[in-house]
Amino acid sequence: YHQSNLNEVLKQENFDTFSYNWYDGDDRDSMRRTVAEARLFIENFDKQFQNLLLLGAVGTGKTFLSNCIAKELMDSCHSVVYLTAFQLFDMLSKAAFGGERSAQNYQQTYPYLFDCDLLIIDDMGTEMGTAFTVSALYNLINNRLMAHRPMIVNTNLLPDELKKRYSPAVASRLLGEFKQLRFFGDDIRMLKSRMQR
Repeated sequence: YHQSNLNEVLKQENFDTFSYNWYDGDDRDSMRRTVAEARLFIENFDKQFQNLLLLGAVGTGKTFLSNCIAKELMDSCHSVVYLTAFQLFDMLSKAAFGGERSAQNYQQTYPYLFDCDLLIIDDMGTEMGTAFTVSALYNLINNRLMAHRPMIVNTNLLPDELKKRYSPAVASRLLGEFKQLRFFGDDIRMLKSRMQR
């Protein structure tokens, strides 16, 4: 935890603080199945290579569940790197185009992207879409797939939207090599905000 960029948030977002009360009816049943899949992912982490693609509307719990998984794996001495898509591509673009100092900084962090036990990319699809980001994403995903290094990717985009936004090669890997978990329900952040008024 000392070296983790997840240190503080995991005190608030973990399986102990996870609640199904924000979901109703079929959405709650669906979330129970999704959490069961997440726990299975953790249980089999060292035995079975798997990636997760979490899809759903804003505020339905994708980031929260990713943090729950991260905490469990970090507690069992696995290395986890969490970055929003914006942070990831900002770092990669500065390394590529930001001059010598940025390149040197990148050389220190670069291995973690490819070698950490679990890489979490949050809010994919919110970044500025360019040819560079598509190429960088393909390189990162493809290299981790070949090395059997698991990933979790969270996005508000549906499969058809992923295909339109990214290259066929990226979409093929995301939709073909990742287990898809769907999130349904209302925006939990908005629900919490209304309760505090």
